[in-house]
Amino acid sequence: MQTRSALENLHTLAPFLTGLRWRYAAGAFLLLLTNGCALLIPWLLKLAVEKLNQPSAVSCHTGWYAAAIAGLALLHCLVRIWSRTTILHAARLVEFRVREALFSRLLSLDLSFYSRERTGDIISRFSNDLGNIRMLAGFGVMSLLNTVIIYLAAVWLMLLISPWLTLAAVGPLPLMVLLVRKVSGQVFTLSRETQEELARLSSLAEETLTAVRLVKSYCREEHFSGLFRQASGRCLAKNLELARLRGLVVPIMSVATGAGILAVLYIGGRQVISGSISLGDFVAFSGYLALLVWPTAVIGWVLTLVQRGAASMERLNELLTAESALAHRSAGQTATLHQGVQLRQLSFSYAGRPVLHEINCSVRVGERVGITGPVGSGKSTLLRLIARLLPVEAGRLFLDGTDAVDLSLTSVRELIGYVPQEAFLFSRSINDNIVYGGAGDALQGVERAGLTTDLAGFSEGMATLIGERGVMLSGGQRQRVALARALVREPVLLLLDDPLAAVDAGREEEILGFLAANWQSKTVLMVSQRLSAFRNCQRVLVLEEGRIVEEGAPAELLKRGGRYAELARLQGMII
Repeated sequence: MQTRSALENLHTLAPFLTGLRWRYAAGAFLLLLTNGCALLIPWLLKLAVEKLNQPSAVSCHTGWYAAAIAGLALLHCLVRIWSRTTILHAARLVEFRVREALFSRLLSLDLSFYSRERTGDIISRFSNDLGNIRMLAGFGVMSLLNTVIIYLAAVWLMLLISPWLTLAAVGPLPLMVLLVRKVSGQVFTLSRETQEELARLSSLAEETLTAVRLVKSYCREEHFSGLFRQASGRCLAKNLELARLRGLVVPIMSVATGAGILAVLYIGGRQVISGSISLGDFVAFSGYLALLVWPTAVIGWVLTLVQRGAASMERLNELLTAESALAHRSAGQTATLHQGVQLRQLSFSYAGRPVLHEINCSVRVGERVGITGPVGSGKSTLLRLIARLLPVEAGRLFLDGTDAVDLSLTSVRELIGYVPQEAFLFSRSINDNIVYGGAGDALQGVERAGLTTDLAGFSEGMATLIGERGVMLSGGQRQRVALARALVREPVLLLLDDPLAAVDAGREEEILGFLAANWQSKTVLMVSQRLSAFRNCQRVLVLEEGRIVEEGAPAELLKRGGRYAELARLQGMII
């Protein structure tokens, strides 16, 4: 059953071989030439040995045979290099295509997928699992082709010399192949487990290094070293178990080869003595049998390579076949925003845990709406749903009266400027991070985000490199760069998820002033814990436990004395 599963997994490699079959065919032809040269050498030795019985012909033929053997050896070397280069190059192209397909698929998946999967596991599939596929498509295919060619040719030539001697030489092989196949079936399962342990190790390393400042702040180096030691130990144990299992393969095949050699020495020696075959035939036969030693050992190695490749392909297929949970039409209508956004009975759950409950709301074009509420009330989730980063059911989200499911995702997102709660910056310059959002004026984006004063403090200005994830900037500076990135594309719909959380009160006033001067006709949804951020908003939604509990203009909500007024009182806005 495992072998059948392995073949099914490897069958999914077929689309990545398109256009490469001629490379493999050329490699097979070159291997044919390579083995042709190798197989001719024992036959020339046979002829040379037979000439030893003719003293008058020895001197005139010895030099010719030696030169022919040397020439064939040189040609064998050159063609072998060419054949290996051809096949291994094709394997690199297969690896390249699979990697491209994996990355493209990952970019198409929604945030729900990434909330389930570990980053380290995904990276492990890109490196270790792809490496196994490259080995299978390169050395595996090359060794398999070489083994088939040399076995067919060598066994045929051996049969021409002595059928009975050939039977004695290759007789033990079928039993050994069956034993190796049984062992290799276990390799599939163990390879999968080994790759999973390596993925856990990669995830732990990635997570620890990402949070290295937090680890050091709490003096948890020893703790994480212990965790890594345990994970590394489990990974080592699985690798050693796999190595021991794979280590059985070569000895099994070596026993088969050794048994064949012993049989040939005994039976072949007796046939030479009895005159059934000549000494030259025996030398040639021994030469062909020697050519089978390495391919015989390789059979077991190739079988284990197939199982490891199949286990890795199974892991890669989990990514290649993953589907986004975002319901949409790939060739859907182009999104517009001339009327507004409507939410109708919008609900959402994370892994079965309800976050939003039947949200009903309409936002007119040009309207600025604030969203506030306690931590965990669903504010950020609401913005992600509107930005189509999370799956929305049909009939729940509408843009200009058109169901978002019927709109192309690209056209929806092109309308939006989104600033997430945790600003992510690339390890490039400030300018590169800002223009990433669009082709607008980066300096204008800097001004609107209130980053001009900070920019003057950098010696290289916009060209300043900010390090991985913007480590060279403060939290507030990172948020403002993210805000500038959203503004520079001149979005129609601006979604701001607590963009002022990491700035002080003075800088908040500055940024809000710049934003108010540049709202123009933009539709704005702003999440914030600070109610002061809503001074330019025409309406505020108050969420609690995933429901809208209050809605109205800020001044009106203060007069009501409800939840909004209570939050204002806690923040010292009213006494």
